[in-house]
Amino acid sequence: MTVTLYFTAGDGARIAYRLDGPEDRPVLMLSNSIATTLHMWDGQVPELAKSLRVLRYDFRGHGGSDVPAGAYSLDRLGRDVLELLDFLRIERVHFLGLSLGGFVGQWLGIHAPERIERLILSNTSPHLGPASYFDEQIRNVLSADDLSATADMFMRNWFPTSMLAGPNKTVDEFRAAILSMSPQGLAGCFAAVRDADLRRPISLIAAPTLVIGGKDDKVTLASHSEAIAAAIPGAELLLLSGVHLLNIERPVEFMDVVTRFLREG
Repeated sequence: MTVTLYFTAGDGARIAYRLDGPEDRPVLMLSNSIATTLHMWDGQVPELAKSLRVLRYDFRGHGGSDVPAGAYSLDRLGRDVLELLDFLRIERVHFLGLSLGGFVGQWLGIHAPERIERLILSNTSPHLGPASYFDEQIRNVLSADDLSATADMFMRNWFPTSMLAGPNKTVDEFRAAILSMSPQGLAGCFAAVRDADLRRPISLIAAPTLVIGGKDDKVTLASHSEAIAAAIPGAELLLLSGVHLLNIERPVEFMDVVTRFLREG
């Protein structure tokens, strides 16, 4: 049984993480979407851990990690990853980031290329705007009596109408997880997305890169995936039929492309 472990980042925040798979195998690090926890990958870890050492973690403000006050930055989220790898004495990893995790993956590819073997950027963008949209989301989560409206927004953005049309255990679990989250943690990560702009520096990414997008993604549009793949030298682009959380909506296709790309390394 996998247990949740913890380490303390440089600024004192305690970050939750889990490790699965053989200790002597290459490490694949998974980084999830805003408003989710490391459990977002529960469906993929058993298969991945057969041949890889799988490392996943909760963003600060999310899941089992601490909730520091104030706005977070992409630099701080990136340093959380580097400090975790240093703590675990892991030199290099394959990195798979989805949504906000993809922002972190881009940051790592730019600022810590020596730590990245192969990079997978799923349903993400180098920049999302306008800033006023995220300012509004921050005000909403910090002032609301509960996170119901925010949870409903994420459900519409994450899943196809077919999954939202009736009772759906998966959707219900993701919605319930948001309702239990810290408003400050969500607001902090909204600020990190608001302030991130990697459109120019992503051309510096040298790691072999796979970009996965959803043809019907409503937030990180397919055109965003196309722009990332065009900017990163040699990047491979694959658009899947689906919305945002492709590892949940299209798990078989998602795993097929991920495992194929990692086997090429």
